[in-house]
Amino acid sequence: MAFTHLHVHTEYSLLDGSCKIKELIDRAKELGMQSLAITDHGVMYGVIDFYKAAVNAGIKPIIGCEVYVAPESRFDREAGGQGDDRYYHLVLLAENDTGYHNLMKIVSRGFTEGYYYKPRVDKELLEKYHEGIIALSACLAGEVARNVTRGLYEDAKKAALSYEKIFGKGNFFLELQDHGISAQATVNQALLRMSEETGIELVATNDIHYINAEDAEPHDVLLCIQTGKKVNDENRMRYTGGQYYLKSEQEMRDLFRYAQQAIDNTAKIADRCNVEIEFGKTKLPKFSVPDGYTSEQYLEKLCREGLVRRYGEEASQVEKRLDYELGVIKKMGYVDYFLIVWDFIHYARSQKIMVGPGRGSAAGSIVAYSLGITTVDPIKYGLIFERFLNPERVSMPDIDIDFAPNGRQKIIDYVVEKYGEGQVAQIITFGTMKAKLAIRDVGRALDIPYAEVDKVAKLVPFDLKMTISKALDISTELHALYENDPQIKELLDTSMALEGLPRHASTHAAGVVITSEPIVNYVPLQLNSENFITTQFTKDTVENLGLLKMDFLGLRNLTVIENAVKIIKCTRGIDLNMDEIDYDCKEVYELISSGNTDGVFQLESAGMQSFMQELKPDTL
Repeated sequence: MAFTHLHVHTEYSLLDGSCKIKELIDRAKELGMQSLAITDHGVMYGVIDFYKAAVNAGIKPIIGCEVYVAPESRFDREAGGQGDDRYYHLVLLAENDTGYHNLMKIVSRGFTEGYYYKPRVDKELLEKYHEGIIALSACLAGEVARNVTRGLYEDAKKAALSYEKIFGKGNFFLELQDHGISAQATVNQALLRMSEETGIELVATNDIHYINAEDAEPHDVLLCIQTGKKVNDENRMRYTGGQYYLKSEQEMRDLFRYAQQAIDNTAKIADRCNVEIEFGKTKLPKFSVPDGYTSEQYLEKLCREGLVRRYGEEASQVEKRLDYELGVIKKMGYVDYFLIVWDFIHYARSQKIMVGPGRGSAAGSIVAYSLGITTVDPIKYGLIFERFLNPERVSMPDIDIDFAPNGRQKIIDYVVEKYGEGQVAQIITFGTMKAKLAIRDVGRALDIPYAEVDKVAKLVPFDLKMTISKALDISTELHALYENDPQIKELLDTSMALEGLPRHASTHAAGVVITSEPIVNYVPLQLNSENFITTQFTKDTVENLGLLKMDFLGLRNLTVIENAVKIIKCTRGIDLNMDEIDYDCKEVYELISSGNTDGVFQLESAGMQSFMQELKPDTL
């Protein structure tokens, strides 16, 4: 019977796990493992990446999370005292789709209701959403283990029975771990006895935080980066003994010779866990149309009215293109998408919030033009609709909309009000440890003098896709330092091991997701620093799940234009409509050709300025 690791922290246990998902899956496959779990601390950031990578490698993914359980109520910020007593650890694994959706709800509530140092849940929440979930008693920080280490065996047993009552018989397991720590030996003896007395079965796990045994040192540096400490500091958080890696089945069997059933139980649990995540099926919210209309009829009405507004008497000449586009939009199921976008742009204009003329392939759509989503005539400029929506390549339309920054939040508030607070969220993004940042972080942790670290970091060429290994190939000076200075070699080797790991979570500058049901039915949530609800999945993942993602871009240049229009009105008495200005102005092209374009959107970088001087454009 095969062994399965059920307690695994990936790179998404931020600055605590160093297992890059792809490398983790590759190693599991190398070891002949048929299944593997993901149980990051308090979050589900990585579950979709993990699920996809595992399925692609022919490994069964087990979706879980190691949650933080408040000693009393999740709403109580005081109970449980200080430090270790603020929360206990508990591993939750989704047994089926119901369990997966319940896990998302539990993890989300930990952030939105229970956040106090960590995203905490409580037993009331576990009771409410226990269906389809298998729980393990976790590490030394679990409630059962912590009571044992304090000599409170009966309290430990009581805690175990309370979890069994919440999750149901056969759905809660006592977790044996052995990383060479004496406290674990004490706990394991007590758990063997407890299993005999209560009938609660045992399961053996390794608390994985890095992939290979030799990754222990870079991981230790990662912990220093997390806690702001140096490797030589005496009293700091560390995982001693170097045993927190992805062990083979044989290593685990050797470690738990006295509890082979606990090893076999991992396979039984893995067999029970069957979650299927659906990708690519669009889940658009419904736009509520006026009585007497279907969505399709209302879109057509708005388009035909807009066509006359745009083209006047010549509207009949472009009707064929409009009919074709509407046919494609209806066939692909994106009618509500266009109505939703039309609605909030219509609102923005009604509130005198400046909206950009349209960017990217959406400008090729006469539907977008007639609705007022864009203000660029696709017929006049020979723009192609298929670049935007192609019946041969089914993907969600993507209309990026620029707003003057001072009005952006007002539009998001409008969308929240219209579709409901639980159905609109901003989108998470992750800052990663890029080459230079990794070198500086690692240098600080290794206590290498700042001047030396700074010198090394500055030898890494500037390029968004630069890696340390590429830099070593490019820079002869960096390569010479690496070859000849052992301290610099250690700095760069450690930095390469940690390079690319997510470092912190923040909010995507523009992305907003809108759903037809509460978002938590589709993705786990958290609160950002402004207390606004944010998805735990990035924008690409949100789109892969078929959800509607909109980019509300705040563009400073629109404010500049807005102010310029006001000044022209004030000083010259001219009412300038930016949507109706002439694009054939010789002086404008001369200015662009001179390269004097500081502050001109998309023409202000040094590269574009010199390109314009060479190109000397005289027409759009």
